[in-house]
Amino acid sequence: MKHIKAIIFDMDGVLIDSEPLWRIAMIQGFNDIGIEFTDADCRSTTGMRFKEVVEHWFKHHKITHSTPTELNNSVISHLIDLINTKGEAMNGALALLEFLKSKKFPIGLATSSSHVLVDAVLQKTKTKHYFNSITSAEFLEYGKPHPEVFLKCAAELSIHPKNCLVIEDSVNGVKAGKAADMTVIAIPDLEHKNDNRFEIADYRLNNLSDVIKLF
Repeated sequence: MKHIKAIIFDMDGVLIDSEPLWRIAMIQGFNDIGIEFTDADCRSTTGMRFKEVVEHWFKHHKITHSTPTELNNSVISHLIDLINTKGEAMNGALALLEFLKSKKFPIGLATSSSHVLVDAVLQKTKTKHYFNSITSAEFLEYGKPHPEVFLKCAAELSIHPKNCLVIEDSVNGVKAGKAADMTVIAIPDLEHKNDNRFEIADYRLNNLSDVIKLF
């Protein structure tokens, strides 16, 4: 790991345990417009920008009685409420951030989530001060698995992609990190722990505490 000069975190499922909250908010949002939506439906689009998720399901269900913007606003409103009331940093996240800060590593955040959600998460977890760069794919041309958000974050950190270490929990995120020519740590949740698609990651760990052991 001697070549690593910066660490880039994904947000959902890495910094904050928000994936269960996302699923609750999405189910609530779709139910609000009369569409039956399941936990499995939520999991099928993990790692995508929410804008792309909405477009996908609008096309799938041929929804005409609502708009993507209305659904987006509904789900995000539900999610922010859930983050504020139930959101918690992932186990080991704060200790890892403190360790990296003590070692003088530049730290970035590169997420598919919108800026308003990033603000909510950083406020809830009280972690904004750890990050030297905060990058959202919300207004970028591409979302993960395209590497654009990671490359932009690396540029903002002034660190070459080859010298960046990415921490991800989703297959799309791992693909994006590898496409950016970065070293990638995958920390899948228990449900996806044995998913063979994570084999492209450089490391597959059980939790964030294990990351410290690599340094």
